[in-house]
Amino acid sequence: MKSLIKKIYLILFFLTLLLVNMDAYAKSNQTKFKKNNMSNYFSGIIFANQNDSSKAFKYLKKVQSLKKKHSKFNTEFIRTLVLLGKFEEAFNFSKSVWNEDEYFFEADLLLGLNYFLNQDYISAEKHFVRLNKISNNNLLFKDFFGNILMIWNKASEGKKKDSYKYFKNIPSRYDHLKKIQNSFLQCYFDTNESELTFEKLANYEEYNLVRYNFFAASNFLFKNQNDKAKKIIKNAREKFNSNLLLKETEYLINNGNEKKIKNFFDCQNETDIVAEFFYIMANLHSGEQQYKLSNFYLKISLLLNKKFISNRTLLAENYYYQKKYNLSHKEYNSLKTIGPAYSWYASTSIATILLETNGKEFSITNLEKEFNSLKNPTFEQYYELANFYKNNDYFKQSIKYYSLALNILKKEHALVPKIFDRRGTSYERVGEWEKAEADLLESLRLLPDQPHVLNYLGYSWIDKGINLDKGLEMLIKANSLKENDGYILDSVGWAYFAKKDYVKAQKFLEQAVQLIPLDPIINDHYADSLWMLDKNIQARYFWNHILSFDKTKKELRDVISKKLIFGINKKL
Repeated sequence: MKSLIKKIYLILFFLTLLLVNMDAYAKSNQTKFKKNNMSNYFSGIIFANQNDSSKAFKYLKKVQSLKKKHSKFNTEFIRTLVLLGKFEEAFNFSKSVWNEDEYFFEADLLLGLNYFLNQDYISAEKHFVRLNKISNNNLLFKDFFGNILMIWNKASEGKKKDSYKYFKNIPSRYDHLKKIQNSFLQCYFDTNESELTFEKLANYEEYNLVRYNFFAASNFLFKNQNDKAKKIIKNAREKFNSNLLLKETEYLINNGNEKKIKNFFDCQNETDIVAEFFYIMANLHSGEQQYKLSNFYLKISLLLNKKFISNRTLLAENYYYQKKYNLSHKEYNSLKTIGPAYSWYASTSIATILLETNGKEFSITNLEKEFNSLKNPTFEQYYELANFYKNNDYFKQSIKYYSLALNILKKEHALVPKIFDRRGTSYERVGEWEKAEADLLESLRLLPDQPHVLNYLGYSWIDKGINLDKGLEMLIKANSLKENDGYILDSVGWAYFAKKDYVKAQKFLEQAVQLIPLDPIINDHYADSLWMLDKNIQARYFWNHILSFDKTKKELRDVISKKLIFGINKKL
């Protein structure tokens, strides 16, 4: 925060210097900005860069006289209006700055969408076709943004042949986007291929497109083929049990509320489909941590389809990562109206926000209150509450709820090995080693090739000085399953150290340090191996290095301080 304030002061200082010389500058320039205009403009830009759209708007709206002279202002002002949901103002401003001889992405995009929403498809086309020309200088958008919007502009006019013409113009490098548009085209025009294309899309291996099981099921519901819809969701849930949209859809179908599902999205409504395209764009930018741009596209998506409330989940997440906790909290609250899956997810997410704003105790008390209001908790809710306890070092409470989840779950459920693993590590943290060991072994019995569990159990044995051969064997297997993992390499090295094979120990520990150079324990292990090989100067170098780490705990600092004086007794 201090560094941010410092930067703002520096900017304002340079602005002051600039304003002092403004009169002299104006004589040689046709554009003469008043001092307050410059101040408002730069304040608006600063707040826009800080993702504070409300304050950005406060200043930028005062200097709209810049719109004919300054393209940077126009872009920021339009984006700010969209981020605030002021679409009428955004449409009007875009119209006022649009120029046929100049390409302006945001203006053409918004004007095209405005005409599209008003069913003036000829005027919309004039703007959408310009988007491809604009995107020629943008490799990310090149040749697909305008084409996709033109697909649905033509579809809205009932021009199927022209829709497919623009579909074919989407470059093959956007294969997953092309497959998505194809599925929606088949559904929109109600072809015999719609079922197959959605099935292929949902099973597309290169991208996580599990979400599209929902659209496939929704299509069947509109055709009153409820059993097919139910089967799709059931099969998808068995493979992807954590997907929130599928979880809620399953609940709604099982409780006869198909009408609510159909209200979210209609694949024969072109506006809903265009909204999904902008949701994809928002997801893409969020994945790249470009949260402001993600919200820009997401706000457009929500304008086009307000009914698909679950899409606000991404907005809530983006706000959280931007540290806009009040806005994030508000969005999560809005999700509670959808149904029990989203309501509980919102509660756990709000608890995460409260960790940041109100502290651990308040957060956990609030989540416990939400949990106690549940009438019939599911195994997933027990599991997720247990995870929240565990992640916040409430290990005894986590054990209780992991156990309750296991009592409900069928033995063959895919989540069972994971719960045994997590309960086992909680037992280990509270000092109940026999129970921990039993749970970890059971997890591996049910699912043998789990590198994380193999590493945890194998390292625990080594650290306790028991089962050294079996522990080493387990760790070598973990390393083969997950190569170049610094923590596993550290465990393998430490196992060789325990077996007094210091040459091999150094080899693996050195690799671990290279992968995770700032981990105090890994560095300590490596220094120990160097000492045992009579490389005392190097060992002391690393011990001293560890003391410079901020996250080195006091207990380790005390141990290392003694090692620096006395070294290690080689008889150990």
